[in-house]
Amino acid sequence: MIKLYLDEDVPEAIAKALRLRGYDVTTVREAGRKALTDIDQLNYASSENRVIFSFNVADFNKIHTDFIEKGLSHSGIILSKQLPIGAIVKALLKLLSDITSEKAKNNIFWLSVQGKE
Repeated sequence: MIKLYLDEDVPEAIAKALRLRGYDVTTVREAGRKALTDIDQLNYASSENRVIFSFNVADFNKIHTDFIEKGLSHSGIILSKQLPIGAIVKALLKLLSDITSEKAKNNIFWLSVQGKE
């Protein structure tokens, strides 16, 4: 099962909802890593074998591209537009049921919310 690390722009309620469904989730706030750079957050997530989830689409998309071009690795990135919490949780649960840690490694995933694209 994939372990998640939620960026500081992601509501704590999403972590709570995922934990209630058995997922191992930690947040930037819980890890005491607020206000660090996005690269620091991605490196931390990877050091903990966690996939980072963020609404910071532009920055993390660029970081992912830079990592791949430089031959660096990460545990995975999931990106989404800001949407209602329930819609995000539902879409995350669907995505997480479809991917493995191996499939997530060095990949970026765009959260698909039916009817909101």
